[in-house]
Amino acid sequence: MRKILIGLLCSGLFICANSFAYSAPPKELKLYLDADFSTLKQAAHAIELGINTALSEESHQLQGYRLSVVRKNHRGNSRRSAKHLKAFLKDPSAIAVFGGLHSPPLLANKSFINKNRILTLVPWAAAGPITRSNSDENWIFRLSIDDSNAGKFIVSRALNQGFKRPYLLLENTGWGESNLNKMSQAITDKGVKHIGVQRFNWGINDSQARLILHDVINAKPDVILFVGNAPEGIIFAKQLAALNSGIAMRSHWGITGGDFANQVTMAERSAIDLQFIQTNFSFLSKNNTAFSKQVFNRLTSLSNIKSPEELPAATGFIHAYDLTKLLISAIKSVPLSGDKNKDMLAIHQALENLTTPQQGLIKSYNNPFSSYSADSPNAHEALSIDDYRMGFYDNNNAVRLINLSNE
Repeated sequence: MRKILIGLLCSGLFICANSFAYSAPPKELKLYLDADFSTLKQAAHAIELGINTALSEESHQLQGYRLSVVRKNHRGNSRRSAKHLKAFLKDPSAIAVFGGLHSPPLLANKSFINKNRILTLVPWAAAGPITRSNSDENWIFRLSIDDSNAGKFIVSRALNQGFKRPYLLLENTGWGESNLNKMSQAITDKGVKHIGVQRFNWGINDSQARLILHDVINAKPDVILFVGNAPEGIIFAKQLAALNSGIAMRSHWGITGGDFANQVTMAERSAIDLQFIQTNFSFLSKNNTAFSKQVFNRLTSLSNIKSPEELPAATGFIHAYDLTKLLISAIKSVPLSGDKNKDMLAIHQALENLTTPQQGLIKSYNNPFSSYSADSPNAHEALSIDDYRMGFYDNNNAVRLINLSNE
């Protein structure tokens, strides 16, 4: 009897132990989102929504791990971003970093990222050097516009529309500098000369902007090629409209990452004939597919957004959703071990070898990335110049795309 009781007790303990094991919460994988949640919070929130919408399709679960997003607000400051990257290295559950709108933090910390093998995914920041490593060690993948092509595209569209006297107005950062080089070359290649260049710093005020614009106007351009973000873009657009110069503005997409459309009126935007670069997808398109409608319906179930017009900084959502789908596909293709460094390496290699087509909002991705080398500088770029369009804000402050045939 005593042996029977001991046996029953042991069996009960075994069952209880197993029940406890099965009811234990899943292990965790964290995705750091290192972005500007202060000045350009619209872009950061849109990226976060895109990541979470893609993760929700998997119920935030992969291979017994629960995936979550951890906000890190670098406020556009490269040193704060570096602190977040160091915190990522110390976090055993952190598996990847998503960047935000700003290029300078990624440019400043690129060597640190690659040296420490931090899996980094970029759904917005466009500076060309971000994904071009000085060695074969490259841990930054981008699904966004690439300034190696963006300047050429903006210049080409402007000149095709009949402008002949472009003037470059650029923020005084690494992002602005990379665009200066590419835009200048693109203008020269078209047999045209730009008639001037002006740089400006973050935080410029109305009077400073007006002084710069007076110099610009004196050069008699017919179009300003603008590279900057929403805070400075708002000031320059409003001042240029007020000067009634008749000069058009063609802009990089940094202006769409903040509150530009609510601050610059439709009348002011019309006065400067404002257009800006985008990628080739919009929830406002008449050609939306069943897939894109399904994605938007999921977005509405996760947020207070009920119509495409209500989605601020839609670019951030679109790119983050597609990039997260590629990350999910890569994670599914490798067995996770629980060893952070080993798993990051496996996912890195999987991203470079995705062979199963993955449907996204912009397109279906087939081999979006490949192994990086100096001879293959576009290896970590999921998009190309063929995926770009120009856009504008409509009467409802929503972004509309321009078909190339309509230019």
